[in-house]
Amino acid sequence: MSRFLMIDIGAGTMDILVYDTQTDLHYKAVVKSPVRYLAEKTASISGNLLVIGNEMGGGPITQILLERAREAEVVMSLSASATLNHDVEKVKSWGIQVVEDNRADQLRDNQSYTVVALSDLETGRIEQIVKSFGVPYAFDAVAICAQDHGVPPLGVSHLDFRHNMFKARLTEKPYPHTLLYQSDQVPDTMNRLKSISNSAQQIPAAEVYVMDSGLAAILGASLDRQCHQKKRFLVLDIATSHTVGAAMAGDEIAGFFEYHTQDITLARLENLLRNLADGKLSHQKILSEGGHGAFLRQAIGFSTIETIVATGPKRKMLTKSQLPIEFGAPWGDNMMTGAVGLLEALRRRKGLKPIIYL
Repeated sequence: MSRFLMIDIGAGTMDILVYDTQTDLHYKAVVKSPVRYLAEKTASISGNLLVIGNEMGGGPITQILLERAREAEVVMSLSASATLNHDVEKVKSWGIQVVEDNRADQLRDNQSYTVVALSDLETGRIEQIVKSFGVPYAFDAVAICAQDHGVPPLGVSHLDFRHNMFKARLTEKPYPHTLLYQSDQVPDTMNRLKSISNSAQQIPAAEVYVMDSGLAAILGASLDRQCHQKKRFLVLDIATSHTVGAAMAGDEIAGFFEYHTQDITLARLENLLRNLADGKLSHQKILSEGGHGAFLRQAIGFSTIETIVATGPKRKMLTKSQLPIEFGAPWGDNMMTGAVGLLEALRRRKGLKPIIYL
């Protein structure tokens, strides 16, 4: 018997899935994302802030800290400051004091500051949610996904760096689950995933795995029953912050693209899907348009596409699409796309028998 915990940390929601291989039962929840939860909590605090912890998803919490720095004192530990930007001097230019981690620890008893701890993984909150399912809070493995831009060397953009990381792995093994890392194998350059992996050691699990959320979503969407036994198909996940589209040749990734959801239109999305299938996308061109990037292995041809399946909390923008798009729901739930992808990546990694995601 194995009991697995999957956690998909997004910009809008945190999606939790527990699966028991013996009973073949699963339990799930969709709750407010850690960054939104923390941002709202921080906004309710007045006065000076001492921010500790590690790198987590930015967005709302970044805005709160920048606004607070204009009216009060904000001191951040070096590790926590990576949430705002990997360039410490840029963080300082926003009026935020950055100190070494040990100095931040010394300031915790200073009554002049209210302490805010940054972390993508609120283990106490996760424990409460899982226990509310009525299942034991103990697992054979936990798998967690989030988007990680990576920490590029000086002079390399984080988007190019992320693209090159994916390209190197997927060119050799073009399967989404190859981007699933066990806790002791996470590259040092993937700072956010490494921080999550370290925090996850507090969860009672024998093994910890982490994965980029874009690849988890691609894998999860490809498991929708409308993709079953298809040889050439497209999957699309339109999430709160990022949109990812992939061309699949069976289990293999033929190519994919990423965009910020707020910057994409329906017309642009339809064009991207056509060009992706036809092999007409380029990473640099996507970047020049303000996109996140693209990876291409092979052209499978749009005319040969058997189905296009869309998932994600913002997929309603596709309701007027001229393309024959189907709305997917891996394991019966659109919001479980990334979590199902994590479970399947874990299943493949451990060589377990297939799970039927009806």
